[in-house]
Amino acid sequence: MARSVVLHGHFYQPPREEPWLEEVEAEPSAAPAHDWNRRIEQECYRAVVASRIPGADGRIARIINTLEWISFNLGPTLLEWIEHKAPRTYAAVLAADRASLARLGHGNALAMPYHHVILPLSSPRDRTTEVRWGIADFRRRFGRAPEGMWLPETAVDDATLDTLAAEGIRFTVLAPHQVADAPADGSAGLYVTSNGRSIAVFTYDGALSHDVAFGPLVRDAGQWLDRMTAERTPAPRLVSMACDGETWGHHHAFGEMALARVIEGLGATPDVTLENFASWLARHPATSPVRLVAPSSWSCTHGVDRWRRDCG
Repeated sequence: MARSVVLHGHFYQPPREEPWLEEVEAEPSAAPAHDWNRRIEQECYRAVVASRIPGADGRIARIINTLEWISFNLGPTLLEWIEHKAPRTYAAVLAADRASLARLGHGNALAMPYHHVILPLSSPRDRTTEVRWGIADFRRRFGRAPEGMWLPETAVDDATLDTLAAEGIRFTVLAPHQVADAPADGSAGLYVTSNGRSIAVFTYDGALSHDVAFGPLVRDAGQWLDRMTAERTPAPRLVSMACDGETWGHHHAFGEMALARVIEGLGATPDVTLENFASWLARHPATSPVRLVAPSSWSCTHGVDRWRRDCG
Protein backbone atom coordinates (compact mmCIF):
# COMPACT_ATOMS: atom_id res chain seq x y z
CA MET A 1 0.00 0.00 0.00
CA ALA A 2 1.35 3.40 -0.97
CA ARG A 3 2.25 5.63 1.95
CA SER A 4 4.54 8.50 2.88
CA VAL A 5 6.99 8.54 5.77
CA VAL A 6 8.38 11.54 7.63
CA LEU A 7 11.15 11.29 10.23
CA HIS A 8 11.64 14.41 12.36
CA GLY A 9 14.57 15.34 14.57
CA HIS A 10 14.36 18.22 17.06
CA PHE A 11 17.91 19.40 17.79
CA TYR A 12 18.48 21.70 20.74
CA GLN A 13 20.95 22.49 23.51
CA PRO A 14 20.60 25.33 26.02
CA PRO A 15 22.99 28.28 25.69
CA ARG A 16 26.06 27.50 27.80
CA GLU A 17 28.03 30.69 27.21
CA GLU A 18 29.32 32.53 30.28
CA PRO A 19 27.32 35.79 30.07
CA TRP A 20 30.29 38.16 30.43
CA LEU A 21 32.82 36.33 28.28
CA GLU A 22 30.24 34.96 25.81
CA GLU A 23 32.31 31.77 25.63
CA VAL A 24 31.55 28.31 26.96
CA GLU A 25 33.85 27.59 29.85
CA ALA A 26 35.49 24.20 30.43
CA GLU A 27 33.04 21.61 31.76
CA PRO A 28 34.91 18.67 33.35
CA SER A 29 31.83 16.43 33.17
CA ALA A 30 32.05 16.60 29.35
CA ALA A 31 35.58 15.14 29.26
CA PRO A 32 37.38 14.32 27.07
CA ALA A 33 35.71 17.25 25.26
CA HIS A 34 36.18 20.82 26.47
CA ASP A 35 32.45 21.29 27.11
CA TRP A 36 29.11 19.67 26.44
CA ASN A 37 28.44 21.68 23.28
CA ARG A 38 31.63 20.34 21.72
CA ARG A 39 30.99 16.81 22.93
CA ILE A 40 27.44 16.68 21.58
CA GLU A 41 28.56 18.26 18.31
CA GLN A 42 31.12 15.48 17.90
CA GLU A 43 28.78 12.69 18.96
CA CYS A 44 25.63 13.86 17.20
CA TYR A 45 25.56 16.94 14.97
CA ARG A 46 28.74 16.10 13.10
CA ALA A 47 27.66 12.46 12.92
CA VAL A 48 24.19 13.00 11.46
CA VAL A 49 25.52 15.11 8.59
CA ALA A 50 28.14 12.47 7.73
CA SER A 51 26.61 9.16 8.76
CA ARG A 52 28.37 5.95 7.81
CA ILE A 53 26.64 2.98 6.20
CA PRO A 54 28.75 -0.19 6.40
CA GLY A 55 28.87 -2.69 3.58
CA ALA A 56 28.68 -6.48 3.77
CA ASP A 57 32.39 -6.68 4.49
CA GLY A 58 32.09 -4.35 7.47
CA ARG A 59 33.89 -1.50 5.77
CA ILE A 60 32.26 1.88 5.21
CA ALA A 61 30.30 1.62 1.97
CA ARG A 62 28.64 5.05 1.90
CA ILE A 63 28.45 8.26 3.90
CA ILE A 64 25.22 10.26 3.80
CA ASN A 65 23.95 13.54 5.22
CA THR A 66 20.83 12.23 6.97
CA LEU A 67 19.39 15.76 7.25
CA GLU A 68 18.87 15.70 3.48
CA TRP A 69 16.23 13.01 4.07
CA ILE A 70 14.54 13.87 7.36
CA SER A 71 12.50 16.78 8.65
CA PHE A 72 14.50 18.71 11.24
CA ASN A 73 14.79 21.86 13.31
CA LEU A 74 17.69 23.33 15.27
CA GLY A 75 17.27 25.95 17.97
CA PRO A 76 18.54 29.36 16.78
CA THR A 77 20.88 29.77 19.76
CA LEU A 78 22.37 26.33 19.06
CA LEU A 79 22.81 27.20 15.38
CA GLU A 80 24.59 30.39 16.42
CA TRP A 81 27.15 28.32 18.35
CA ILE A 82 27.51 25.75 15.54
CA GLU A 83 27.99 28.50 12.96
CA HIS A 84 31.05 29.84 14.77
CA LYS A 85 32.49 26.74 16.47
CA ALA A 86 31.69 23.97 13.96
CA PRO A 87 31.47 25.70 10.55
CA ARG A 88 31.71 22.50 8.50
CA THR A 89 28.75 21.02 10.36
CA TYR A 90 26.87 24.30 9.94
CA ALA A 91 27.50 24.30 6.18
CA ALA A 92 26.23 20.71 5.96
CA VAL A 93 23.01 21.66 7.78
CA LEU A 94 22.29 24.44 5.27
CA ALA A 95 23.25 22.19 2.35
CA ALA A 96 20.80 19.54 3.56
CA ASP A 97 17.91 21.98 3.42
CA ARG A 98 18.92 23.13 -0.06
CA ALA A 99 19.12 19.53 -1.29
CA SER A 100 15.66 18.66 0.06
CA LEU A 101 14.24 21.86 -1.41
CA ALA A 102 15.61 20.87 -4.83
CA ARG A 103 14.27 17.31 -4.51
CA LEU A 104 10.84 17.95 -3.00
CA GLY A 105 10.13 21.61 -3.69
CA HIS A 106 9.98 22.12 0.08
CA GLY A 107 12.94 22.25 2.46
CA ASN A 108 13.35 19.84 5.36
CA ALA A 109 14.16 22.55 7.91
CA LEU A 110 11.51 23.92 10.27
CA ALA A 111 11.85 27.15 12.21
CA MET A 112 11.68 27.47 15.99
CA PRO A 113 11.06 30.40 18.36
CA TYR A 114 14.35 32.16 19.02
CA HIS A 115 14.67 30.98 22.62
CA HIS A 116 13.46 27.75 24.17
CA VAL A 117 10.51 29.40 25.90
CA ILE A 118 7.21 27.79 26.88
CA LEU A 119 4.94 29.93 24.73
CA PRO A 120 1.64 29.23 26.59
CA LEU A 121 3.29 30.75 29.68
CA SER A 122 4.62 33.80 27.83
CA SER A 123 3.03 37.22 27.57
CA PRO A 124 1.43 38.07 24.21
CA ARG A 125 4.26 40.49 23.39
CA ASP A 126 6.99 37.99 24.29
CA ARG A 127 5.24 35.24 22.35
CA THR A 128 5.06 37.37 19.21
CA THR A 129 8.66 38.51 19.63
CA GLU A 130 9.98 34.96 20.00
CA VAL A 131 8.13 33.78 16.89
CA ARG A 132 9.19 36.80 14.81
CA TRP A 133 12.83 36.50 15.89
CA GLY A 134 12.76 32.78 15.10
CA ILE A 135 11.40 33.48 11.62
CA ALA A 136 13.97 36.24 11.01
CA ASP A 137 16.83 34.00 12.13
CA PHE A 138 15.57 31.20 9.86
CA ARG A 139 15.36 33.54 6.86
CA ARG A 140 18.92 34.75 7.43
CA ARG A 141 20.34 31.26 7.66
CA PHE A 142 18.31 29.24 5.17
CA GLY A 143 17.50 32.00 2.69
CA ARG A 144 13.79 31.28 2.58
CA ALA A 145 10.63 31.74 4.62
CA PRO A 146 9.78 28.86 6.96
CA GLU A 147 6.63 26.90 6.26
CA GLY A 148 6.49 25.11 9.61
CA MET A 149 7.60 25.89 13.16
CA TRP A 150 8.54 23.46 15.92
CA LEU A 151 7.35 24.63 19.34
CA PRO A 152 9.66 24.22 22.36
CA GLU A 153 8.52 21.06 24.18
CA THR A 154 5.62 21.21 21.67
CA ALA A 155 3.97 23.38 24.34
CA VAL A 156 0.79 24.76 22.82
CA ASP A 157 -2.49 26.54 23.41
CA ASP A 158 -4.92 28.51 21.25
CA ALA A 159 -3.01 31.79 21.61
CA THR A 160 0.24 30.12 20.56
CA LEU A 161 -1.24 28.71 17.35
CA ASP A 162 -2.96 32.03 16.67
CA THR A 163 0.43 33.77 16.87
CA LEU A 164 2.02 31.25 14.50
CA ALA A 165 -0.80 31.63 12.00
CA ALA A 166 -0.68 35.43 12.24
CA GLU A 167 3.05 35.37 11.38
CA GLY A 168 2.53 33.20 8.29
CA ILE A 169 3.43 29.77 9.68
CA ARG A 170 1.46 27.09 7.84
CA PHE A 171 1.86 24.12 10.19
CA THR A 172 3.30 22.71 13.39
CA VAL A 173 3.84 19.21 14.79
CA LEU A 174 2.35 17.96 18.06
CA ALA A 175 2.18 14.78 20.12
CA PRO A 176 -0.93 12.63 19.65
CA HIS A 177 -2.24 13.34 23.18
CA GLN A 178 -2.30 17.07 22.39
CA VAL A 179 -4.87 16.86 19.59
CA ALA A 180 -8.44 15.58 19.65
CA ASP A 181 -10.11 14.19 16.51
CA ALA A 182 -6.83 13.94 14.57
CA PRO A 183 -7.24 12.28 11.13
CA ALA A 184 -6.76 8.53 11.43
CA ASP A 185 -4.67 8.33 8.26
CA GLY A 186 -1.84 10.46 9.68
CA SER A 187 -2.73 13.57 7.67
CA ALA A 188 -2.66 17.05 9.14
CA GLY A 189 -5.77 18.35 10.85
CA LEU A 190 -7.09 21.89 10.47
CA TYR A 191 -7.17 24.03 13.58
CA VAL A 192 -9.09 27.31 13.60
CA THR A 193 -8.10 29.68 16.40
CA SER A 194 -10.48 31.76 18.49
CA ASN A 195 -9.52 34.71 16.27
CA GLY A 196 -10.51 32.83 13.14
CA ARG A 197 -7.01 32.07 11.86
CA SER A 198 -6.22 28.61 10.43
CA ILE A 199 -3.13 26.42 10.79
CA ALA A 200 -2.41 22.79 9.94
CA VAL A 201 -1.46 20.45 12.79
CA PHE A 202 0.42 17.18 12.28
CA THR A 203 0.48 14.53 15.03
CA TYR A 204 3.33 12.04 15.06
CA ASP A 205 3.07 8.34 15.95
CA GLY A 206 3.60 8.35 19.70
CA ALA A 207 4.46 4.69 20.27
CA LEU A 208 6.86 4.57 17.35
CA SER A 209 8.58 7.78 18.40
CA HIS A 210 8.94 6.56 21.99
CA ASP A 211 10.53 3.31 20.89
CA VAL A 212 13.03 5.19 18.74
CA ALA A 213 13.90 7.77 21.40
CA PHE A 214 14.22 5.35 24.28
CA GLY A 215 14.94 2.09 22.46
CA PRO A 216 14.88 -0.58 21.23
CA LEU A 217 14.36 0.64 17.65
CA VAL A 218 17.35 3.00 17.59
CA ARG A 219 19.53 -0.06 18.17
CA ASP A 220 17.85 -2.19 15.48
CA ALA A 221 17.42 -0.54 12.09
CA GLY A 222 15.64 -3.59 10.67
CA GLN A 223 12.98 -3.60 13.37
CA TRP A 224 12.62 0.19 13.08
CA LEU A 225 12.08 -0.11 9.32
CA ASP A 226 9.55 -2.91 9.79
CA ARG A 227 7.54 -0.81 12.25
CA MET A 228 7.34 2.10 9.81
CA THR A 229 6.26 0.00 6.85
CA ALA A 230 4.00 -2.54 8.62
CA GLU A 231 0.35 -2.79 7.62
CA ARG A 232 -1.98 -1.06 10.08
CA THR A 233 -5.68 -0.62 10.72
CA PRO A 234 -6.88 1.92 9.82
CA ALA A 235 -4.38 2.12 6.99
CA PRO A 236 -2.27 5.31 7.24
CA ARG A 237 -1.37 7.46 4.28
CA LEU A 238 1.31 9.22 6.32
CA VAL A 239 3.47 7.68 9.03
CA SER A 240 5.50 10.23 10.98
CA MET A 241 7.70 10.11 14.02
CA ALA A 242 9.50 12.79 16.04
CA CYS A 243 12.14 12.71 18.74
CA ASP A 244 15.10 14.68 20.04
CA GLY A 245 17.77 14.75 17.35
CA GLU A 246 20.38 14.05 20.03
CA THR A 247 18.90 10.54 20.14
CA TRP A 248 21.12 9.78 17.16
CA GLY A 249 24.68 9.58 18.40
CA HIS A 250 24.52 11.30 21.79
CA HIS A 251 21.75 9.59 23.75
CA HIS A 252 22.46 6.35 21.84
CA ALA A 253 25.97 5.76 20.53
CA PHE A 254 25.95 5.12 16.77
CA GLY A 255 22.23 5.88 16.60
CA GLU A 256 22.92 7.98 13.51
CA MET A 257 24.03 4.79 11.74
CA ALA A 258 20.66 3.18 12.46
CA LEU A 259 18.96 6.31 11.13
CA ALA A 260 21.04 6.17 7.95
CA ARG A 261 20.21 2.50 7.46
CA VAL A 262 16.49 3.21 7.90
CA ILE A 263 16.67 6.04 5.37
CA GLU A 264 18.36 3.71 2.91
CA GLY A 265 15.79 0.98 3.59
CA LEU A 266 12.83 3.31 3.11
CA GLY A 267 14.28 4.48 -0.19
CA ALA A 268 14.39 0.89 -1.38
CA THR A 269 10.87 -0.02 -0.18
CA PRO A 270 8.22 -0.13 -2.94
CA ASP A 271 5.26 2.23 -2.59
CA VAL A 272 6.92 4.24 0.19
CA THR A 273 7.82 7.91 -0.24
CA LEU A 274 10.28 9.49 2.19
CA GLU A 275 9.46 13.19 2.37
CA ASN A 276 8.82 16.09 4.76
CA PHE A 277 5.72 17.63 6.31
CA ALA A 278 5.64 20.62 3.96
CA SER A 279 5.74 18.55 0.79
CA TRP A 280 2.94 16.32 2.10
CA LEU A 281 0.82 19.32 3.05
CA ALA A 282 1.27 20.85 -0.40
CA ARG A 283 -0.38 17.76 -1.93
CA HIS A 284 -2.87 17.08 0.88
CA PRO A 285 -4.18 20.33 2.40
CA ALA A 286 -5.59 20.05 5.91
CA THR A 287 -9.39 19.92 5.86
CA SER A 288 -10.45 17.81 8.88
CA PRO A 289 -11.20 20.03 11.91
CA VAL A 290 -9.29 19.18 15.10
CA ARG A 291 -9.41 20.40 18.70
CA LEU A 292 -6.50 21.15 21.02
CA VAL A 293 -5.91 19.60 24.41
CA ALA A 294 -4.47 22.76 25.90
CA PRO A 295 -2.31 23.88 27.42
CA SER A 296 -0.24 20.79 26.77
CA SER A 297 3.26 19.63 25.80
CA TRP A 298 4.98 16.44 24.72
CA SER A 299 6.89 15.99 27.99
CA CYS A 300 4.52 16.81 30.87
CA THR A 301 1.45 14.74 31.70
CA HIS A 302 -0.01 17.76 33.54
CA GLY A 303 0.08 20.09 30.53
CA VAL A 304 2.74 22.74 31.18
CA ASP A 305 3.03 22.43 34.97
CA ARG A 306 6.60 21.17 34.64
CA TRP A 307 7.58 24.81 33.95
CA ARG A 308 4.94 26.45 36.13
CA ARG A 309 4.57 24.39 39.31
CA ASP A 310 7.58 22.05 39.25
CA CYS A 311 5.24 19.05 39.02
CA GLY A 312 8.16 16.70 38.39
